[in-house]
Amino acid sequence: MANGNAAAAHPADLVREIVAHGGLRDPAWRAAFSQVPRELFVPYFYVPVPGGRMDRLWRDDPDPGRRARWREGVYSDQPLATRVRDGRLLSSSSQPSLMATMLEHLQVADGMRVLEIGTGPGYNAALLSHRLGDRQVTTVDLDPDITDAARSHLADAGHRPRVVTGDGAQGCRADAPYDRIIATCSVARIPEAWPAQCLPGGLILTPLATGLLALRVAADGSAKGTFHSTPAYFVPLRGGAAADWDSGCEGLPSGVPPHALNDDRFRFLLALTGAHLDPAEAYALWDRMGHPERERYGVTVLEGRQWAWLDDPEGPHTWPLGAPDSE
Repeated sequence: MANGNAAAAHPADLVREIVAHGGLRDPAWRAAFSQVPRELFVPYFYVPVPGGRMDRLWRDDPDPGRRARWREGVYSDQPLATRVRDGRLLSSSSQPSLMATMLEHLQVADGMRVLEIGTGPGYNAALLSHRLGDRQVTTVDLDPDITDAARSHLADAGHRPRVVTGDGAQGCRADAPYDRIIATCSVARIPEAWPAQCLPGGLILTPLATGLLALRVAADGSAKGTFHSTPAYFVPLRGGAAADWDSGCEGLPSGVPPHALNDDRFRFLLALTGAHLDPAEAYALWDRMGHPERERYGVTVLEGRQWAWLDDPEGPHTWPLGAPDSE
């Protein structure tokens, strides 16, 4: 979520803000953020107003004050709601500092091919294209309105990666194999197509259970990895269920002290274990294990099975991951 930092009005100001908070250490990504104008990808966005409504701020608004608010929002380090339907958020432009963190965690090198799941307005695909070249980037989104708009935004920015309208859970077989897969939407379980479409040694980076999971793919198609420390809250991949840590809980769960529910580390464990561990059991484990950080958790994908674990993939603290795929 947004950090509430002062708004900027130009790409260079946004880059300085991200750098000042420790981001964009890689000069190649710093150049991409400096040279790809976010404003081309967010011609409008929505902000909440009293009464539960959403107000649209637009670059071509006849009111100069509202245009200024639009531009300030575009170059603020905050996520922007770009597509809302019936009060539900469908697509957004992620917080730039989080985008920078994810792109640096992706560990790309010249010549690599990248598949992005969740095109959104196209800004992340443009940053990838700036770094690797248009022909190295494929991006997939389910909604044709989203992909049509993204193609237009990308063209305005001088980039033409492959933009595919389709189910992101299926990847994009036509351009496989990939060196890297990055998802900008959350999943409850790793779609089988993703490791299958990665080269051996490839990396999958995806939000899962409010964390950011990095999976290394082996030659046999299995994958294993741990979470980064970064919290990651994203719109769910449509067609798959996102983990919901408090699903079915009314009020304070029995046996869980209030301070635990206010602790992001405990909420992450609840999201990761889902229905496989009740809140009281989760709290007992979390307290006994010393309030573990995200980096101590991981996921293994092997021979049709997927499980989350604490400290050791073969240890005593493991849980089936999500619900079975409906592919």
